[in-house]
Amino acid sequence: VIITGATGTGKEMVARKIHSLSQRCEQMFVPVDCTTLTGQLFESQLFGHVKGAFTGAFSDTLGFFKAADGGTIFFDEISELPLDLQARFLRVLQEKRVAPLGSTKALPVDVRVLCATNRDLRKMVRSGKFRADLYYRLNVVNLEISPLRDRKEDIVILAEYFLAKQARLYDRPAKRLTPSAIKILTDYNWPGNVRELAN
Repeated sequence: VIITGATGTGKEMVARKIHSLSQRCEQMFVPVDCTTLTGQLFESQLFGHVKGAFTGAFSDTLGFFKAADGGTIFFDEISELPLDLQARFLRVLQEKRVAPLGSTKALPVDVRVLCATNRDLRKMVRSGKFRADLYYRLNVVNLEISPLRDRKEDIVILAEYFLAKQARLYDRPAKRLTPSAIKILTDYNWPGNVRELAN
């Protein structure tokens, strides 16, 4: 599944909901931020490594794919995945096996793959910045999340959800929105989308 939409629209919330409603809901949901990791570090985090695979590899690590085995792995900002790692990623998806860095043994892995991006992957494919074969492999289901300003009916529902969440966090009674507060919230344009509303 590829989930698209502007920054802050709640793509990860949608991904978590897909996971929670799936038959994998009792297993791990592993989020991966593709903007923070590159090169060998990303490969190690994604695929794991064996002791001695590189300087500082003092023990074996599972990697994100093995950690999510039986559950869901969520790639946030998949568009930022470097081209050289896209081929390895595609191979894991096709073979359903992952080889940790420093090992010749590939391990079976069973994960649901969810991805999110605020960029147009089709344009990136046309410009050679994203592999076409990986795009078509990932793009089985495409969910587009509209900006919050285009779904005003969600604003009060989301605001009440966040208020209740804060109340539980601080062990307080839930606050209620007054009619004037509702009008202010629904009249606002929400350039930061759901993230801005939550904050």
